[in-house]
Amino acid sequence: MINFRPIARVISVLLLIIGVLMLTGIPFSYYFNESVLPLLYAGLTTIGSAGLLFLVPRAPRGSLPQASDMTIRKREGYLIVALSWTAMVSFGMLPYLYSGMLPNVADALFETVSGMTTTGASTLSDIEIQPRGLLYWRSLTQWIGGMGIIVLTVAIFPLLGIGGIELFAAEAPGPTSDKLHPRISETAKRLWFIYVGLTVLLGVLMYVFGLSAYDSINHSLTTMATGGFSVYNNSAAVFPPRIQYLMTVFMFLAGVNYTVLYLSLKMRWSEVWQSDELKAYISLVIVVSLFFTARVWYITGNPLEQSFRESIFQVVSLVTTTGFVTADYTSWAPSLTMICFILLFLGACAGSTSGGIKIIRNLVFLKNSYLEFRRIVHPQAIIPLRLNGQIVPGRIITHIFNFLLLYLILFVFGSVILSVLGLDFLTAIGAMATSLSNVGPGIGEVGPVDNFSWLSAPVKLVLCFVMIIGRLELFTVLVLFTPYFWRLN
Repeated sequence: MINFRPIARVISVLLLIIGVLMLTGIPFSYYFNESVLPLLYAGLTTIGSAGLLFLVPRAPRGSLPQASDMTIRKREGYLIVALSWTAMVSFGMLPYLYSGMLPNVADALFETVSGMTTTGASTLSDIEIQPRGLLYWRSLTQWIGGMGIIVLTVAIFPLLGIGGIELFAAEAPGPTSDKLHPRISETAKRLWFIYVGLTVLLGVLMYVFGLSAYDSINHSLTTMATGGFSVYNNSAAVFPPRIQYLMTVFMFLAGVNYTVLYLSLKMRWSEVWQSDELKAYISLVIVVSLFFTARVWYITGNPLEQSFRESIFQVVSLVTTTGFVTADYTSWAPSLTMICFILLFLGACAGSTSGGIKIIRNLVFLKNSYLEFRRIVHPQAIIPLRLNGQIVPGRIITHIFNFLLLYLILFVFGSVILSVLGLDFLTAIGAMATSLSNVGPGIGEVGPVDNFSWLSAPVKLVLCFVMIIGRLELFTVLVLFTPYFWRLN
C-alpha cells in the first residue's frame, strides 16, 4: 500500500514555498505600476492548497508493516518527485492565467513547464510588452527548477520527521553519487548555499557592470539555473560585450558538478583535478569554441573579438543547455548548425543544473567503446573501465548504456509523433532535441530567432511531457508506467 501522508506532506511544503515565492513578485508589479492581484491571488491559492494537503490523515494502523507513518520508501520517493513536479507546474501557471498574460491553458502550462525544467522555450511572441512582475515570476520559475526545489525541501525534512535519502536519489541530476556530507540534509544545504551564493554574486556583478537592478535580478536567476529566459526579445544580444562575457563565465560555472564547485571553495585542488568529467568539459568548450571562432570569423568577416565572443557564448550556452543567444547560429554555416545540434544533446557535468545526456555518460560510452577494441584483440584479458582513477562497476556501465539507448529511442519516437502532428522534419527533430535536453532554442522553425507560440496545443502538451521527462532524467518518470513499480512491497 502506498503511504500518501508523507507524499502529501512534502508536496504541501513545496507548494507553500512556491506560494511565498510568488508573492515576492508583488513589489516589482507595484514598482512598475502594474496590477498586483494576479500574483497575490495565485500566491494565496497556492498557500491555501498547501494547507489543505498538510491535513491529509495518516494511513490506517497496520496497513504499512515495518514502516513508520512518515517513512519514505523507494516507491514513495519516486511518486513524490513526479507528483511534486506535477503540482509545481499546475500551480506555477496560475499567475499567467489570472492575469490573462497567457489565457490559454496549453500556453500557460508550456511556459511554466519550460521554466520549471529550465528549458527556456517560450510561447511569448513579444516579451518586452509583458508585465514586469510576471516576467520576474517567469524567471524565478527557472531558478526554482535549477537545482530542484525538492533538494531544498530535503534540508527541511528533519523538521517534519521525514527522511529524504530516497527522494534525493530520485531528484539529483546525473549518475554521480558523490556526497558532500553523510547526512543528506546537510548535502542539500551545501548545494543551495553554493547555488544562492553564485546567483547573488552574478546579480551584483551585473549591476556593477551597468545593468539595471531588475535586469540583473532576472538574468542572474536564469543564468545560474541554466534556463535561458530573458526579459528581452533578442535575449542576451541586447547586452554589451562585458555582460556577455560575464554570463559566459557563470554559465560555464553553472555547468560544473556542484561537488567540484564545493571542493574548489574548500581549496581541495588535487581532488578537483581528479575529475575526468571536468577535464573533458573544459577541453570540449575550448576546442569547439576555437573552431567556431575560426569558422565564424572566416564566414562572416566580423572582427575577431566579436567572432570569439559570439562563438564561445553560443558553445557554452548550448553545452550547458542554458539557451541564451547572442547570434543566429543557424545562419553561420550548415556544418556549424550540425555541430550546434549535436551540442544540444551533450549537456555539461552531472550534478550541475544543466540538462542533456551529461558529459560523464558520454565519457563512459567512449571509453568503454575504445576498451572494447582492446578486449577483442585480447579476449582473455580483464580490462576494467576507469573514471577518476577508480574502476566503474559493471552495473553503472549497464545503466548508462540503457539510458543512452532509451534517450535515443525517445528522441526518435517523439520526433515521429511531432511529425504526425504536423511539424516538418527539421522542426520536429529540433523541437524534440531541445525539449528532451532542456535547452530552449533548436533548429528549424524553433531556432534561436523563433519561438514556440505557433505550435498547436497537442504539440505543446507533448513537449511539456518530454521536458519533464528530460529534466528528471527519464527513469524517474518512466518507471511509474511499468507494472514492476506498482508491485513493490
